[in-house]
Amino acid sequence: MELKGFEKIKFKFKKMDFKNIGEVIKEKNYEKEMKKKIKPRTEPYEDVTNFKTVKEFFFQAVEKYPERPCILEKPSHSEPYKETTYKEVYNDIISFGTALIEKYNLKDKRVIIIGEAQYDWYLSYLTLLCGGILAVPVDKDLPLNELENIINRSKASAIIYTAKRSGDMKKLISNCSNVEYFIEMKSNSALDNKSVGIKTIIEEGKKIVEEGNDKFKDIEVDPEEFKILFFTSGTTSNSKGVMLNNRNLAANVNGVTPYAKFYPTDRLLSILPLHHCYESTIGFLTPIAFGASIAVCEGLKYIVPNMQEAKPTILLSVPLLVETLYKRINDKIVKSKKEQLINTMISLTNMLKEKGINVKRTVFNEIFENLGGNLRIIVSAAAPIDPKVGQWIDDIGIKFLQGYGLTETAPLAALTPEYQTVIGSVGKSIIQGEIKIDAPNENGEGEILIKTPTLMMGYYEDEEATNKVMSKDGWFYSGDIGYMDEKGNIFITGRSKNVIVTQNGKNIYPEEIEFLLGKIEEIKECFVYGKKPENDKKNDKELIITVKAIPNHDKIKELYGEKTDLEIYDIIWKKIKEVNKELSSYKAIKLLEIKEGEFEKTSTMKIKRYKEING
Repeated sequence: MELKGFEKIKFKFKKMDFKNIGEVIKEKNYEKEMKKKIKPRTEPYEDVTNFKTVKEFFFQAVEKYPERPCILEKPSHSEPYKETTYKEVYNDIISFGTALIEKYNLKDKRVIIIGEAQYDWYLSYLTLLCGGILAVPVDKDLPLNELENIINRSKASAIIYTAKRSGDMKKLISNCSNVEYFIEMKSNSALDNKSVGIKTIIEEGKKIVEEGNDKFKDIEVDPEEFKILFFTSGTTSNSKGVMLNNRNLAANVNGVTPYAKFYPTDRLLSILPLHHCYESTIGFLTPIAFGASIAVCEGLKYIVPNMQEAKPTILLSVPLLVETLYKRINDKIVKSKKEQLINTMISLTNMLKEKGINVKRTVFNEIFENLGGNLRIIVSAAAPIDPKVGQWIDDIGIKFLQGYGLTETAPLAALTPEYQTVIGSVGKSIIQGEIKIDAPNENGEGEILIKTPTLMMGYYEDEEATNKVMSKDGWFYSGDIGYMDEKGNIFITGRSKNVIVTQNGKNIYPEEIEFLLGKIEEIKECFVYGKKPENDKKNDKELIITVKAIPNHDKIKELYGEKTDLEIYDIIWKKIKEVNKELSSYKAIKLLEIKEGEFEKTSTMKIKRYKEING
């Protein structure tokens, strides 16, 4: 799903007037409940899983929940969600996988999956993981030349793609002779040259299975064998291939269970791109281990109506999406002139919650209904988020969790326990692993080192790059800078690759400054970097602390009226000087660069700094 321009989407929430918001508090005498002694949980849940492969937990879920919905997809915008049960998904996987191995001879070969989220994407990924075929999920928006490069690098024997990339596939047939099959999702086309429809393959496999062939079902998946290849998004450098195995993916499920409960009744709305490890592992594989369901979002402008129809209980997201939802809802609250009332009710319900009485879902019912009515958890990851947003979400009665990890950790390394949330922290190390801070400074900050069962096997065909980030005793150097409190809660403060080092040895982490600049209404988006002075041939001058900012033209027009480019510059620079007062002198911003348009970003909305700096 394309996330560019997300902040421009006009979410159509239902009217919220909060007429009876205080009545629920008066309806009942809570004296007895307030006398109850409720001891909050402080330790992880005991029923921890110990899965070794994706096939193990998926087949177990099929056995336990055969008739429960697994994947929900809308045939068209005007039609309701169509449910596919666990048993139906299982049957399709057995048929598809059987044909891929028995007829198309793809066992132990490599298959690329490229395309937007849909049933056939989930089906393809699960089939490959359960059948000993190496899966290579690829960005659906990858330009043709880069896709061709990935095909060659990964030595792919087949490509499973969506109709939107069919034009590119026709070009690749002649350019990529090593690719044996081009398989189109949602298509029932017969095999023609190298092209064939996925439905045709499923029907072929079904016939083979009916003849008594159970070979696919009986395949034993080696937990330690290299079977997944993710290419990193490359925010600081060109993408690397991350080699993973089934054990890495299964360890994500095992890592979640001590900190958060998944139920068969849970439902996730899939919004983020599936080629990203975060969405395909935490947003797909983890819930299906427990019989939960996934509803496919039609697109960014349909997030709210899709939520209202699918009624998800868990929303997996990135900060930009969460912050935009927060702003849109609060705009509605301000328009209803109930802002003060909402704040009062937050304070009151917080006091009741401390006494063991949680009436938030009832009090803030109109907000919940706009989000589908059943939402109980929002998870944010992939980038920092303003703590006030997380606190507000928690205050209205939705558990706000943060996760931490990288593609190299498949992706989970840390997670907020749902029973003991700490707003601002990205969570604690999963209990099966360990995280430590390397060479902490006077503030306890240092590079975050990770050692978990989710940790990658290494970088694909790049031993040198692997050795740069992996120690001999198994620690992964994340490149992230942060600190840990006495309870093990991890706080991220920056990226080591982004750090600006002053001449006197001071380290400046741009993310810290960017967080303060993010509060300026006149700035839509920005990033901070150290700029080399012009004509600095000796490279011995101090780097100039520079911010590249995109103006928020709508807000500037609202606050100041029509302004020239020079006047806009002056308005923003004046605001930046106010931020400088909050910073140590060596961190103060010295230069402002105005950028029009959008920053180039990854699929999870991280700015590609190296391209913006060098571009």
